[in-house]
Amino acid sequence: MRTRTKLLLGGAAVAGAAIAATRGRKLVEELHALDHAGHSNDLDGDELVLAGLDGASLFVTQSGPAGGPVVVLPHCWTGSRHVWSPVARRLVAAGCRVVRWDQRGHGASVAGDLGHTVEALGGDLAVVLTELDLRDVVLGGHSMGGMTIESAAAHHPDVFAERVRGIVLVSTAANGLRNPVNKFTPQLVAHRHVGRAFASPRVGKRLVRATFGKTAHPHHLEATRADFAATPPGVRADFARTMSEMDLRDGIASIAVPTTILVGSRDTLTPVPLSRAMAAAIPDAELRVLPGFGHMLPFEAPDVVADALLERVRA
Repeated sequence: MRTRTKLLLGGAAVAGAAIAATRGRKLVEELHALDHAGHSNDLDGDELVLAGLDGASLFVTQSGPAGGPVVVLPHCWTGSRHVWSPVARRLVAAGCRVVRWDQRGHGASVAGDLGHTVEALGGDLAVVLTELDLRDVVLGGHSMGGMTIESAAAHHPDVFAERVRGIVLVSTAANGLRNPVNKFTPQLVAHRHVGRAFASPRVGKRLVRATFGKTAHPHHLEATRADFAATPPGVRADFARTMSEMDLRDGIASIAVPTTILVGSRDTLTPVPLSRAMAAAIPDAELRVLPGFGHMLPFEAPDVVADALLERVRA
């Protein structure tokens, strides 16, 4: 199976191209200024609560024009819907309707009977698509959010085939997270001393710095720290365990829509080889490696991520 791979030589070569073409340089400058405001200046939208298949409560935000093309964005492990704010602003500026939600156990959302598993996350995405009757959708998933998309493709193929037109997988994996280091991750992330460390802004920001690439804005470090600290220890541990055990390769082989895979060359959590493996498994996939960037691409490279999503919207 042939895989297309691009090495993006410098984010400036592509950053903001689609946005600038739509609204101009002034808007791009305004968006960059908002990027550094942190979660306190999130994108406005309509909020609602959906019931999951197992009784979960999913807190959803919809932003942008009601008639615009729809982009759905599940977020990362120990994150929240706010992680996608920089990208969502760009998509709304380009005329899209953007749907985000706190994944089960994160933010304001609560898990149901199925608990904290990758399979349950795929069911939640299927609920979001069907309950909101979203069609011709472009999906963008960051880290565990990418696994959410892959899980939906594997476990809810009919919903996927009926409602999804394109995918962008960001800093994620389909398998391969089980290794000697990750073996101890569930116990580590639930330990009370880890919780205390992340509760300290000074210490916590130092700890999350390794998830970013060459540069990291202090507000993005703080947002990442705060989301981790706000995620209950048991939720952190449960999802760390289920992600290390997952193998979604058979399921993603059935994906029949164009797929873009983005990964930073300095991503240490879901490194480039795992993205190459996904690209090899998905029939119509293009892999783009971003030199110098780390794992937190929605914060680090929102222009690049938004442009990749808009390419799928306009295809």
